[in-house]
Amino acid sequence: MTIKDKAVLVTGANRGIGQALVEEALKRGAKRVYAGTRQPLAHLDERVTPLTLDVTNAAQIQAAVERVQSLDVLINNAGLAVSDDLSDRAAIERHLAVNLFGTYGVTQAFLPLLTRSQGAIVNVMSVVALAALPIIPAYSISKAAAFSLSQSLRALLAGRGVRVHAVLPGPVDTDMSRGFDVPKASPESVARAIFDGVEKGEEDIFPDPMSESLAESWRSGAVKALERQFAAIVQAEPVNS
Repeated sequence: MTIKDKAVLVTGANRGIGQALVEEALKRGAKRVYAGTRQPLAHLDERVTPLTLDVTNAAQIQAAVERVQSLDVLINNAGLAVSDDLSDRAAIERHLAVNLFGTYGVTQAFLPLLTRSQGAIVNVMSVVALAALPIIPAYSISKAAAFSLSQSLRALLAGRGVRVHAVLPGPVDTDMSRGFDVPKASPESVARAIFDGVEKGEEDIFPDPMSESLAESWRSGAVKALERQFAAIVQAEPVNS
């Protein structure tokens, strides 16, 4: 898939990776970019349609669906990452509400449009979905759950012609990771790598130097092999979704 002349929706589009994704989609010739944010977002490019979209708000999701005429690429980027302690159940629930159920709700709502266009779902997560970072356990738990959701969607939607991409970045220079004293990729470079991965058809996208070092071993590893085996079972015995 190329982005040129496609309609793209980005959640969490007001800053960080989300803002960079909007700009990169425009550079690549998208015909329409829907920018979903909690607060209305103005943009100078007339191809950008702002959407007031809190991914935990069912009414706002439905209102957004009614405004989108057609859709080729849905990018679930909106996320929550705050410091927490594993004993804090409320923190886990808050992270799941945004990072898991927000992704689920938006995806289900826009799935009819994506099925019609034979489009793509792009779920932006984190390498902590693969191995938890214990100092942010609630975030790690929610991203692992969102990755499992992405794997299930990938297998279940393949028969409809809808592709599902999982993005697994390392530290990126955004508000979420600014407190970590480690090398960070720029949002702009990550956005470019995400679209490069989508256009190449990569199922799992490792968009920065840290995560990219994992790519070869991941793609040939036991977990990926098991995912493919499970997907083959779905193809042999379709499951209602």
